[in-house]
Amino acid sequence: MTLPDSGRAFVFGDQIDTDLLAPGHLMKLDPDALASHCLEAINPTFASSVRAGDFVVAGLNFGLGSSREQAAVSLKRLGVRAVIARSFARIFWRNAINLGLPAITLAAAHEITAGDRLSLDLQAGELINETSGRVYAFAPFPDHLTAMMRDGGLIAHLKRSASEPTGAAS
Repeated sequence: MTLPDSGRAFVFGDQIDTDLLAPGHLMKLDPDALASHCLEAINPTFASSVRAGDFVVAGLNFGLGSSREQAAVSLKRLGVRAVIARSFARIFWRNAINLGLPAITLAAAHEITAGDRLSLDLQAGELINETSGRVYAFAPFPDHLTAMMRDGGLIAHLKRSASEPTGAAS
């Protein structure tokens, strides 16, 4: 999926848990049906409003709770470009990265408001708020994680690496 250069910010607070992202009582649904319920308990129109290239912005401890990978899968299926938060639950962060969904820690995430237009440069470690003109720096992803993001996640990256001559994968 090719994403637009910029997207809108959907802003949430602290302690967004995996049950809000992928409700436990709906886990038997297929991934797209489950994604249609993502965050509905706090924003009933999120799943129907978010578009490819949009961003989820949140506060502290995003993705706490169970280790369910479906939480990150739901955001990815909805086309979310990246999740920007003041901090992440470690298991959510790892699941997101493995799926090719950038999870970026940004202390100033609370300065971003709903509807702001954002663009992202993973290699430079910059998040640009096109609405306010503010540029936020974050620790850039290491080259191997940037390559994994580019390839669409860990599995796609491993498949690509396995099909290339030794030393050719980035």
